[in-house]
Amino acid sequence: MNPIFRDLKTSIFETMSLRARELGAVNLGQGFPESDGFEDVRRAAADALIHQSNQYPPMCGLVDLRHAVAAFYGRAQNLNLDTANVLITSGATEAICAALLSLITPGDEVVVFEPMYDAYIPLIERAGGVPKIVPLKPPHWRFDDDDLKAVFSNRTKLVMITTPNNPTTHALTRDELESLGRFCAQYNAVVISDEVWENVVFDQPHLSVLHIDSLKDRAMKIGSAGKLFALTGWKVGFVCGPQALIDQVARAHQFITFSTPPNLQHGVAYGLGLPSARFDEAREELRIARDHMAIRLRDAGFEILPSDGSYFLNIDLTPLNLRMDGLAFAHHALETGGVATIPLQAFCPTGRELPILRLCFAKSLTTLDRGIDGLIQAATTAKT
Repeated sequence: MNPIFRDLKTSIFETMSLRARELGAVNLGQGFPESDGFEDVRRAAADALIHQSNQYPPMCGLVDLRHAVAAFYGRAQNLNLDTANVLITSGATEAICAALLSLITPGDEVVVFEPMYDAYIPLIERAGGVPKIVPLKPPHWRFDDDDLKAVFSNRTKLVMITTPNNPTTHALTRDELESLGRFCAQYNAVVISDEVWENVVFDQPHLSVLHIDSLKDRAMKIGSAGKLFALTGWKVGFVCGPQALIDQVARAHQFITFSTPPNLQHGVAYGLGLPSARFDEAREELRIARDHMAIRLRDAGFEILPSDGSYFLNIDLTPLNLRMDGLAFAHHALETGGVATIPLQAFCPTGRELPILRLCFAKSLTTLDRGIDGLIQAATTAKT
């Protein structure tokens, strides 16, 4: 058995979600909405299932969908893309996998930032890459030139970033991206930018890696229909960037999943053509939920960290003076408060402890209130 996967523990997401189901607890851990996404997009996919071909679609994705992705990013983000700059994958994680496998030669170093999405390190190592980790610090989770100097070298091949970040929610600033661009130009490195939360940025326009002059010719952005339309089970992803990089990623994609269900591609193509007001409304609903959660938890004595984007809000447990660390409190909250959360140390492959919990607010206000009540109860009992 391959030791990279053999030695992986069951993920905290699976552990918490399974236990939440067993206990009938509120699940604020796993990042999926309580509602079932855009109904008209689902109907478009259902219609395509009956009236369109269900045989193999083109390996790079339906032309109509690739055109729709390019047009959507042109309208929403002022990016100049053509169909040759777009690859459709079976979810953003498959896009990340294909990108890493197609670009890494064993021994190449890959710069990553911690806390990070838990798939990155196993996929980098399986491709033969060597992770070089930048540990970011709360509450703002920013990096600077000194952080980059510590990890870049002549062996640096790739940089893996997430903006807005899961789990920290930090949206990378122009200064951070331009700093990264200088280092990548110096060391001839490529950037893979996981931007699946791009349409859930609350207080500023989304800034893509493809907006940065020093990066746009050496970077790819990855998007997710599941996040755009609150249909996380669909697993339809997009890779966008220079044609030479897209063609290289496609070479790996063809031997991973080859294609993505055509009816879902038709549904996503329809959805990408919806008026921008639909996406604004969805984001505003999430903003209301975020602010509701933040106000109630702050009033109860929790320290709320900034939430730039995504479905998540983080709370720092330090001011509560609890008798346990973040992981222990997450289990305590599940058992005594009936609420599942995710401790940020689960996103830290270096093993460092962070007394911070990630909460998903893509839920109804009623569900959020049940979860918040459970957290308050758990914090009270943890002090006694």
